[in-house]
Parts: sequence; C-alpha cells; structure tokens
Amino acid sequence: MKPLYRLFPLLFACASLPAFALGEAGHARLHQLQERWAEIHYQLPEKQRETAFAALAGEAGKALADEPQAAELHIWRGIILSTWAGAKGGLGALDLVKQAKAELEQALALDPAALDGSAYTSLGSLYYQVPGWPLGFGDDAQAELLLKKALALNPDGIDPNYFYGDFLRRQKRYPEARAALEKALAAPDRPDRASADAGRRAEIRRLLAEVKEKME
Repeated sequence: MKPLYRLFPLLFACASLPAFALGEAGHARLHQLQERWAEIHYQLPEKQRETAFAALAGEAGKALADEPQAAELHIWRGIILSTWAGAKGGLGALDLVKQAKAELEQALALDPAALDGSAYTSLGSLYYQVPGWPLGFGDDAQAELLLKKALALNPDGIDPNYFYGDFLRRQKRYPEARAALEKALAAPDRPDRASADAGRRAEIRRLLAEVKEKME
C-alpha cells in the first residue's frame, strides 16, 4: 500500500489553446497561480507550505468562480490541492486528493488538450501515488494509461516525461525510467516558467541518479 504522505507535487505545463479560452484577466490570474505555486514549493520552508497552499487553493477557487468553464483553472486548482495534500500528509490529506481528482476530471470533460494535456499528467500522477482501495483510488494500470495520453499530446514536455519516468522507476522498469527522465531533462524551457523548470530539473537529476544506481 502506498502511503499518502509520499505524494509528489504536481507541476504545470505551458498553455495551449483551450475549448473555452481564458480572457485577459483569466490568463493573468492563471499566471499568478503558477508563479505562486513555484515560489511556495521550491522556495518556502517546508513547515510553511501547508498554510500557503491552503491560501493559494482559495485564490484558485475565486478565479474559477469567475470563469467556471476554464479547463486551465480546473487543472490548476487540482494541482494546488494535490500539492497541499502532499504538504499536509497523512490520512487527513485524502479529502484534498479526492477534490483534486474531481477538478482534473472536470478539466478533461471541458478540454482534454488544455495546457498540453496537463490534466492527464496530473491525474495520472495521482493514480500512482495515492493508496489503492480501501483508503484511496490508486491504480497503476490507470496511471500508465493516463500518462501515456499526456505524452501523446506533449511528447517532449518536461512534466509528462518526468512523471512517467517516476512511475517507471517505482515499477522497477529502470531502463525505461532512465530514458523518460533523460528526455524530461532535455525538454525545452517553458516561457515564464524559469524557477519552476529549475526546480523540476533538480528533481529529475535526483531521480536519474537513483535510477542509474539501481542499474549498476
């Protein structure tokens, strides 16, 4: 059984054209959510993250109240709820994870291609990191299916390759994991995502070192 407190944070991908396009104000709010997320996750002391993510989830909720059909905002509220759950830890985080799942499923219903398929990436990440029945909904087969859908939409992206690589590492499929992580590390920079990309690449390097050690 996978412990809930081991949830990995979920990250964002760059925007694509959604079915319900955000207005100018919506894009600005989305960017603010992304930037604050990266600041909390990569710069804030660990003990302060739970409270900060809780506040950010509230901001995402306000943005969604104004644009409830924006798949991008549903994705981002799901990401924030997921990382809040990771910061909270323990069984108390399970409700947050379920809320995140609902947000990501709503995003897929609105526009599966939004943010280059980030809903597939984030939802797939939840499926392999959350405990299975009876505590949670974790399911490795479903996780791989969703992550492959994300890769079909964004084959060179840093996030889908990172999370697929992490999934493969946990499955002890080390040669495949190494290939996916190396592809993630070589992914192009995302516009206005410099701090997030730097943080993600540090995570990729740590996983790559672990995978290479396992392969020796």
